[in-house]
Amino acid sequence: MVQALAQDEARRRQPLVLAALAAVRPRQCLTKNILIYAALVFAFRLTDPVALTQATVAFVLFALVSGVVYLFNDLRDVEQDRLHPRKRYRPIATGDLSATFAWVLIAGIAPLTLGVAVALRPPLGLVLGLYLAAQIGYSLGLKHQVLLDVFLIAAGFVLRAVAGGVAIGVPISPWLYVCTALGALFLGFAKRRAEIMLLAKHAGQHRRVLEEYSAPLLDKLLAIVVALTVMAYALYTFSAENLPANHAMMLTIPFVLYGIFRYLYLVYHRDEGGSPEVLLLADTPLLTCILLWGLTAIAILYYPWG
Repeated sequence: MVQALAQDEARRRQPLVLAALAAVRPRQCLTKNILIYAALVFAFRLTDPVALTQATVAFVLFALVSGVVYLFNDLRDVEQDRLHPRKRYRPIATGDLSATFAWVLIAGIAPLTLGVAVALRPPLGLVLGLYLAAQIGYSLGLKHQVLLDVFLIAAGFVLRAVAGGVAIGVPISPWLYVCTALGALFLGFAKRRAEIMLLAKHAGQHRRVLEEYSAPLLDKLLAIVVALTVMAYALYTFSAENLPANHAMMLTIPFVLYGIFRYLYLVYHRDEGGSPEVLLLADTPLLTCILLWGLTAIAILYYPWG
């Protein structure tokens, strides 16, 4: 107890700038918004400096809007966060970042970001606006609706993928929608299971919707989503029109299988998965698998053989 209090006190001394930066969760912004570059890669525009710049601008804008969503959510949940074993260290919960200053950040960043997006490319502004509206709706109450809460999280990832395509002006492959949505559902249900296992009987006090879930239900949902994800990705590798005709993209299937199985191992045997953005970067085998998948996919797409 004494050690925990000492840690809390140390965290309260965090400078305002660092507290504001921590509150917008840069690690989550990196791991989630990197999806914006997917359209750039699969549309064969990775070596196009103009398209790369456009995608990077979209990444920055989405990161700023994501930060606004995190601030708004933490303001809404500050009391529950203070009771959570991990979330109580968030800057607003600890008092490092005042509610007033958080609202100032929201009021300044949100309209500016949307205005810049509309000025640069109106469809991108529309996608950002839809994302912001959906996530604000999530924070205001939709996150308490069982199943819908995870589907809204998945919708956020799909909108990121759409933003990447809109930013560089290319059509979005339906396979990107399907694989992104299923992958996000997988991470979302795994996160809910990890939260239930961590919080046990107090889960409903921290997140009301957890009262509607159970470990057996989430196990079944994960099994279904995993099967669909693997099937969808496998079908994509040999049926998508823009891939090499020699079906070399099928060589990436083992990486997807290992990545999913490794994540399930971490969820079920190490009780992790509550923070996907941390797990994806902290687990060396998983991170290595993701990097190898990316490098292999780029090699196949940009240097076709056979």
